[in-house]
Amino acid sequence: MRTTGDDDEAWYDEDAGPVARPYTVTRGRLTAEHGGLDLITLVVARRAVPATAQLFPEQARIIERCHRPLSVAEVAAELGLPLGTVRVLLGDLLAAGLIETHEPPTLSGVPSRELLEALLDGLRTL
Repeated sequence: MRTTGDDDEAWYDEDAGPVARPYTVTRGRLTAEHGGLDLITLVVARRAVPATAQLFPEQARIIERCHRPLSVAEVAAELGLPLGTVRVLLGDLLAAGLIETHEPPTLSGVPSRELLEALLDGLRTL
């Protein structure tokens, strides 16, 4: 790390460029305004980013990586950012229509009695 030596010293890493705290990227917001994004919510980019879009570098990286579905947790891990920060950034991208989210398939409720009986019958025939 090096400094400029000015009274307003700007700290930066030569490889990483200027360092910004996560709360500056989210403008101080702690929660996403759009979407209930769980850790396992899948995120995929919808389309190319318009040239007029003003995105943070982190948001541009999200769009680059989400050409294939990634979970919110995977996005946070790949960017090396806190989960809360990533949720806010994803919420902004969702509101702008640049990404879409999908809930992974889950079992809803308990299997029906008919399904369990059919499974048992199949096992008995083995």
